[in-house]
Amino acid sequence: MPLSHQVQQAVATRLDRFTAGVRAESAEYGADAALFIESAVATLQGGKRLRARFCHAGWQAVARFSDRAAAESDAVWDLCAALEVFQSAALVHDDLIDNSDTRRGRPAAHRALEHEHVSRSWGGDAAAFGRSAAILLGDLLISWSDDLLEDALAQHPHAADVRAGYARMRRDVTTGQFLDIAEESAWRVNPDDEHAERALRVVSLKSARYSIEQPLALGAALAGADADQLRALRAFGHPVGMAFQLRDDVLGVFGDESVTGKPAGDDLREGKRTVLVALTRQNLDAPARRVLDELLGDPHLDASQVAALQATITDSGALDRVEAMIEDYAAAADRALSGARLENAAVGTLRQLARAATVRTA
Repeated sequence: MPLSHQVQQAVATRLDRFTAGVRAESAEYGADAALFIESAVATLQGGKRLRARFCHAGWQAVARFSDRAAAESDAVWDLCAALEVFQSAALVHDDLIDNSDTRRGRPAAHRALEHEHVSRSWGGDAAAFGRSAAILLGDLLISWSDDLLEDALAQHPHAADVRAGYARMRRDVTTGQFLDIAEESAWRVNPDDEHAERALRVVSLKSARYSIEQPLALGAALAGADADQLRALRAFGHPVGMAFQLRDDVLGVFGDESVTGKPAGDDLREGKRTVLVALTRQNLDAPARRVLDELLGDPHLDASQVAALQATITDSGALDRVEAMIEDYAAAADRALSGARLENAAVGTLRQLARAATVRTA
């Protein structure tokens, strides 16, 4: 498999070709539409290309067993690019839902669009414009993702399987996103001992399946994987995805802003009911739990309050428990690859990707 930067370059090249075509066919829409198109293109810059990397690794793990698949690299890059465009759509909507100001060290899409409204001296509420335009921007990106998917599957022998898997991925992550925001309100009426289980369900739908397991399976399905190969890749991908999101939850509380591109403690200000928070609450007495609940979700938390919450989480033992869960998930993923009928070099790449997804600072 190409090194990660080579996968990133291949996807970037495909996206450049695609967006050049979009720009050409959109010229008739006028200058205001050009702002919309260029704002969408801007969201495709940067990022780890994690889904593309796992998709390509899944394809390569199976492709050598099929002469036809080995010659279909264009379809693979179309599929990888489709996944990355869908991820951009998800991030645009996610930042809007979370009221996030930044993404990858730059203004979030709704904030950038708000700024454009102001800089062009347009009338009306600039913030409302930014929010409304970002909803549409995410929808446009989803349509671009579909376009790239159909490019990948044009007359492809495994089109039906890949299309069905892609549709399931979209349903899962959208439902997971809803459960994530619902839990920020629903936790009040649910028993404390159910919070961690409910948070893990969100992790599975919103991240584990979407970010790792399904891209792997989609790449493998494109290459014509059999049931045993898909089973092994899913058994690897899901625990890696669980560990990936748990690491994200840790970084959302303890991450370095200069590395993550988001303010330290942002998940605390957003009131995210993560596994980390659920495990913390389990180990607090009633007065301390009330203080945690009162502070969590306050968008105006200052640095000292964030530090106090970080100390509470650490002292409760929740951080150590989550770190242990990450290690357990990573070990389960590694075991799933043992004895699987997958290409040896690809297995090595999968293990490298698993480590990169779970042992990281951004």
